[in-house]
Amino acid sequence: MPETDEFRPENRIGAILVSSRSLDEYRRMFALTDGDLAGRLLDCPGGAAGFTAEVNAAGGTAVACDPVYAHPVEQVRATALESLRRGYAYHQANPDEYVWTYFRDPEHYLRARTGSVELFARDRGAHPENYVEAALPELPFADGQFDLVLSSHLLFSYADRYDREFHLASLRELARVGREVRVFPLVPMGSAENPELAAVRAELAAAGLPTTVRRVGYEFQRGGDTMMTIGGEPPA
Repeated sequence: MPETDEFRPENRIGAILVSSRSLDEYRRMFALTDGDLAGRLLDCPGGAAGFTAEVNAAGGTAVACDPVYAHPVEQVRATALESLRRGYAYHQANPDEYVWTYFRDPEHYLRARTGSVELFARDRGAHPENYVEAALPELPFADGQFDLVLSSHLLFSYADRYDREFHLASLRELARVGREVRVFPLVPMGSAENPELAAVRAELAAAGLPTTVRRVGYEFQRGGDTMMTIGGEPPA
């Protein structure tokens, strides 16, 4: 994995988490409308989120991609549940880094995220075609294959292990396969600021990919309440 000494705050969470968020969390993180959800959607990386299952069950079209899908569904389920326990322990040890508004308390967090893991596992078992093994910065999709690409809790979140070039290559690739890209959050884990963001946005703009940043109605990690958009319609 690419690394850099430019900006490497200590990420005390350990190995990258396999996350398990719901459609409702995605709606809030990415300011999704019903119109957004009617398009062709890509969740990258999808982890063990319930998002793809929920969208498709409601009649939409969603695909998730993640390198973890190289493993059998039960192994991914077990890894996601271990990630959930590790995340819970981190919250308990670092309470000042989190805002308990979306989740009422840590127990509510555990119940909701566990439900998403179980939904993911059932859906991947029933519809494996919707879960594609793939890793940034190279994806096996056609140019413009998706109307909207959503990317959460990898880019910027793990600034201690992915350098600027990896971020730029990944964002260019997401913009290649989707007409619009939304990324959330924009701050590293354990930090409320991202000194790399301005430089990344400037380089994307120079490459013909201007970005917008706006606040959304969701905050769990303190300071993590903004998303970045590439393409699409400018915000009203």
